[in-house]
Amino acid sequence: MDEIKRLIKLSREKKSSLHKKDFLLSWEQTRDELEQVLYLAEALKRMRAANIDTRVFNNGLGISLFRDNSTRTRFSYASALNLLGLAQQDLDEGKSQIAHGETVRETANMIAFCAEAIGIRDDMYLGAGNAYMREVGAALDEGHQAGVLPQRPAVINLQCDIDHPTQAMADLAWLKEHFGSLEQLKGKKIAMTWAYSPSYGKPLSVPQGIIGLMTRFGMEVTLAHPEGYGLLPEVLNVAANNALASGGSFRQVSSMEEAFKDADIVYPKSWAPWQIMQQRTKLLRNQDQAGLKALEKTCLAENARYQNWHCSEEMMALTRNGSALYMHCLPADITGVSCERGEVEASVFERYRIPTYKEASWKPLIIAAMILARKFAHPADVLANRLEAAVPRICK
Repeated sequence: MDEIKRLIKLSREKKSSLHKKDFLLSWEQTRDELEQVLYLAEALKRMRAANIDTRVFNNGLGISLFRDNSTRTRFSYASALNLLGLAQQDLDEGKSQIAHGETVRETANMIAFCAEAIGIRDDMYLGAGNAYMREVGAALDEGHQAGVLPQRPAVINLQCDIDHPTQAMADLAWLKEHFGSLEQLKGKKIAMTWAYSPSYGKPLSVPQGIIGLMTRFGMEVTLAHPEGYGLLPEVLNVAANNALASGGSFRQVSSMEEAFKDADIVYPKSWAPWQIMQQRTKLLRNQDQAGLKALEKTCLAENARYQNWHCSEEMMALTRNGSALYMHCLPADITGVSCERGEVEASVFERYRIPTYKEASWKPLIIAAMILARKFAHPADVLANRLEAAVPRICK
């Protein structure tokens, strides 16, 4: 109980305006706001482990809108809603009036009458996903101010074209747990590297989220990719500025070996070049199936040139003492398991399989913490009340 009280106290001490804004990009939030979410997530984790009911809502909906396939994030969002006492309702656009041309502002208000949160995954269209979330937020603001909505739902970015904040924050929570504290992360070397995959069109949001967040905590971040596989220039600038402000560093290299050398953490992950994602967006919007097939064929051929970008045992031997922490948002393309040749060698992944599961286990807690921070001006006090009530989650 003492540790839970300590975490709630730490959360309470952070200056935060998250109750006035949606958490759409990690680099839009202050360091205190990021830490508030981390401490709330850890408090929730420990309260659940102590069999304490964390339901702060007796009723209400959490709406989910997934415009791309998902396993971990979909179930993490559902778990987060349940953790807080909300029921989930999935918005199937194909079965709604959206398919008949209903506007964003109308949809946002119609689904939000009893909603406390709206989780959106929209990562297919570069230049559109994050913008869509902001349009939904603006419509909710209008509806709440006009008295249409009795409450303003929290909009949760479950992955967009620019950032994957719930994933990056879960990764940060896992690093904090693994190394012992946020202070222990300062000076740690993390290699965010491209890795070969037999598919194309994977979003930029995970690598961009990692370089945009880990540079906030004084880490030495290296981004590595083959020529032509760069990330959005504006996000690269964010990472460089963050590193300068935190006392960390940010560099770009064109060799996986160079990035892995003496790294404490490695994050090998495939993604598509941002220029390719721009082309893909135009083809998707025009429903140009022939163009999409031609682009895929070209990109797969280009990917195949870099099959040596592979997280192998030899590559891992280059890291600090040959034992860097391997991370992945999952699912990883595992050589000889999920594909003939992929991002990571089977023996490497198997050695770190359980740690990657622990990494993923933080996501429901992070999402729940984001909802709490958006819905309550003093979320620590809300959790403190649940802790004091000590209602058992499981009646034994």
